[in-house]
Amino acid sequence: MSTSERTSTPVAAPPRAAGHAGRTVARLFGGSWVPITVATVALLAVSPAIAPGSLGSASVLSMLPFAAVLAIAAAGQTLVVQQRGLDLSVPGMMALGAVLVTALPQQYGVGVVPAVVLAVLVPALFGLLNGVLVAVFGITPLVATLGMNAVLLGTVFAVSDGTPSGAADGLNRFTLDRTLGVPNTVIVAVVVIAVAAVVASRSIIGHRLTQIGVSERAAAAIGIRVNRYRLSAYGFAAACYGAAGLLLAGYAKTPPLFLGDSYLLPTVAAVVLGGTALTGGIASIAATAVAALFLSQLGQLLRSLGWPDSSQLIAQAVVLILVVVLRVVVPTAWQRWRGRSTS
Repeated sequence: MSTSERTSTPVAAPPRAAGHAGRTVARLFGGSWVPITVATVALLAVSPAIAPGSLGSASVLSMLPFAAVLAIAAAGQTLVVQQRGLDLSVPGMMALGAVLVTALPQQYGVGVVPAVVLAVLVPALFGLLNGVLVAVFGITPLVATLGMNAVLLGTVFAVSDGTPSGAADGLNRFTLDRTLGVPNTVIVAVVVIAVAAVVASRSIIGHRLTQIGVSERAAAAIGIRVNRYRLSAYGFAAACYGAAGLLLAGYAKTPPLFLGDSYLLPTVAAVVLGGTALTGGIASIAATAVAALFLSQLGQLLRSLGWPDSSQLIAQAVVLILVVVLRVVVPTAWQRWRGRSTS
């Protein structure tokens, strides 16, 4: 072939449509906030058709406080999953926050405000201990947090003497009241999520947590103190669990000692649905909060249809499995198809 022929032969460029389709697939199945937002809007749109009244004002106002509690707890789980962990101490942390805010004023004469502060700080200290076990001693997160959950439940029994206590009237009124028609629990959740989201996405701390989640070795190589940031992630996560527990205790008035048991799976589901990969890395706390709203409305819809709690948990598990499978199968299948079509 002559030089002129070689230079005049056009080089095949990838089709623009195929490139756009590839970006769309990556966005939809690669951990973006778009899918959960679309799914939540679609669920809210079809809910009245499936179960009339499931999106009425009374139903929404009764669902939002539980969505707020789940969003706060799931925000903490997001930070742990971002660090390639999975926190199984959520039930114990929430139960501890609840028992501190109820038993301390009722049984030990502690003021409501100090009890609220302790309900956040004490779980945070246990969360730091989780971080020490994982980051310093190298214990697998599942083992460390599962063992910590047993310690926490024992602490709950010790503090409460095995008997649930009622929340103080002031806390109960606060969690039941609304400001400008919005439940106070939702306002608290919005503030917590907004602050956490800004810190996670706009601050140096957030960027370093992301770098550690992507690669601990690379983060350490550029001088990031990995253990310090992992400890802070576990501590802040536990503070979120404690805050969620105290809000739920105030709303329920007399919470059971194991009030956090039903929140472990939903927190993990909200994290995954919000786009955070279980392998760690980039995370979106705001997307996790949207996923918490999705799961809460899904539960509300299923209750309207007469589904028992056991069936609702199964439905959440199925949704979680489908999302995980789709994120693995669809991008892989797309890449294989693209490889065959361009060969």
